[in-house]
Amino acid sequence: MTRARAVWRPAAVVLLAVASLSCVLTPPLVSAAAGAEVAGGVARRNTERIAGSAGDVLEDNPIGRLKVFIYDLPSKYNKRIVTKDPRCLHHMFAAEIFMHRFLLSSAVRTLNPEEADWFYTPVYTTCDLTPAGLPLPFKSPRMMRSAIKFISNKWPFWNRTDGADHFFVVPHDFGACFHYQEEKATERGILPMLRRATLVQTFGQKNHVCLKEGSIIIPPYAPPQKMQAHLVPPDTPRSIFVYFRGLFYDNGNDPEGGYYARGARASLWENFKNNPLFDISTDHPVTYYEDMQRAVFCLCPLGWAPWSPRLVEAVVFGCIPVIIADDIVLPFADAIPWEDIGVFVDEEDVPKLDSILTSIPIENILRKQRLLANPSMKKAMLFPQPAQPRDAFHQILNGLARKLPHMQSVYLQPGEKHLNWTAGPAGDLKPW
Repeated sequence: MTRARAVWRPAAVVLLAVASLSCVLTPPLVSAAAGAEVAGGVARRNTERIAGSAGDVLEDNPIGRLKVFIYDLPSKYNKRIVTKDPRCLHHMFAAEIFMHRFLLSSAVRTLNPEEADWFYTPVYTTCDLTPAGLPLPFKSPRMMRSAIKFISNKWPFWNRTDGADHFFVVPHDFGACFHYQEEKATERGILPMLRRATLVQTFGQKNHVCLKEGSIIIPPYAPPQKMQAHLVPPDTPRSIFVYFRGLFYDNGNDPEGGYYARGARASLWENFKNNPLFDISTDHPVTYYEDMQRAVFCLCPLGWAPWSPRLVEAVVFGCIPVIIADDIVLPFADAIPWEDIGVFVDEEDVPKLDSILTSIPIENILRKQRLLANPSMKKAMLFPQPAQPRDAFHQILNGLARKLPHMQSVYLQPGEKHLNWTAGPAGDLKPW
């Protein structure tokens, strides 16, 4: 271990020195407060525009390209739950709440369902929480089924398509599989009632039963105002090489080890807990946001699911995300050039993470930082209140607009049905 460290450590020290010097000389280029332009709305110099179609998609304006009808549900499906437990306004699943609030006042909303391109059902399936603040997975599918039964009985629009022109925001760990543990999520599968609808979800993994074709992958919610309040001065050097705060083991849910994060986080800890270039810990300091702004690389490993708010935090704070989650499908992948701004490391290569990161050329690091400094990139990862052009709300609308017009096969012929209302685990069929 000591001998190996002697080989790569000088390269990393040089890298840190150059990165820190660049930060002092040209703050907008590798500024530790690269997220400031999101809050201030000022386009900084020394950023780099996203090239090609990705940049065009990122800056698309969806207004005028679609109309959305919002079902008026009883408050027990949404507002009353938030009133009962306002913690859901602040957790990483809160996109379902803020998307509803955004649409209520959005220019794409129509009060005439006959002219709607899309129908939206505002049901907050992640807001019924345990004392520890986790969504109750056994209640979510029952709640969703209840809401769909309600709209299908009160309005004719669901029954015209079996939900194929409807979209739902499902920010659970494994989307509409509604469980935080992968084994149980895959065993349940996507709620049968949602198999023709478009799912707007944080979970994305290739060839996975919990990701249906045509889903829109979005970032998890991270509180914009809180992040803004923790910005550091723009000339702060990036003096931390690699940064991570979070669990390495989940003894409560994975007492034997090896299942949580498919062992990737355990490997991080065992290989790099004593490495001076790796600032990693289970502690979550009050300076967490500030520390990310002082880091060159921020680790974004999978946990129970492949995604986490660290992706959002890394992009907003200009810290290069190191994505350790095999086959992950990332948010707004047609608009954000993840290959250009991040570093992808296979889970099996975690023990080699030190040599992988220290071998990246300086010019590649600086280009990633220039791209991360692009204000449009940061806006696309956030759900601000009030909404702003090109933010995550508008990227979702862009995704929906690009699916239009609906194919004729969306609309059912007389007597045609696709969904089985009695399919699924027995527990999911109980009344809510």
